[in-house]
Amino acid sequence: MNVVVAGGHGQVALHVLRLLAERGDGAYGLIRNPDHAPELERLGAHAVVCDLEEKDNLAACVADADALIFAAGAGTGSGPERKRTVDLGGAVKLVDAARVTGIRRYVMVSAMGAGDPEAGGEQMRPYLEAKAEADEVLARSGLDFTIVRPGALTDEPATGAVAAGPDVGRGEIPREDVAAVLVAALDHGEKTIGRTFNLIGGQTPIDEAMRSL
Repeated sequence: MNVVVAGGHGQVALHVLRLLAERGDGAYGLIRNPDHAPELERLGAHAVVCDLEEKDNLAACVADADALIFAAGAGTGSGPERKRTVDLGGAVKLVDAARVTGIRRYVMVSAMGAGDPEAGGEQMRPYLEAKAEADEVLARSGLDFTIVRPGALTDEPATGAVAAGPDVGRGEIPREDVAAVLVAALDHGEKTIGRTFNLIGGQTPIDEAMRSL
């Protein structure tokens, strides 16, 4: 399976690309800065220079993919405008590219709280609003979607166990475990397609958590 990961140099995306490459899948990361290509290549992944903000049409960047994972984000410290051009605009462009190229499978990294942005604090609200709109566009797209809404991300080592579902409470989760869930979501499409779920660290092995959705 060939998987294209948008936001390919992000911390979650790098874990995803490594996991895909290690098991023999085609792992392609979309990056803005060509200087980041060697880091992806060391993981066994392929770097595709494709600026989500600059390009209007991403079809050529994803043409050979069997599945797409959107893991891009404007990042901490970015203003509301970049939240809309990257977290929302980039995600929507990738939906459009999927339609043009006939790619059916699309996994979105969203955020816990995107289901109710108004409940977020003033600083978080633009981010959650962008994520919420992107989720809505994907859910209405007709694609085989999965929307994953992780809690607070940490750099702790992976545990291999999570809590996943519509109501798992607030909590943290290692980025590496989020990446493993994204890959597992591709493997368990019979349970994950058409689903939106929250994700935090927990006690259930990841494959079992996906099968239990």
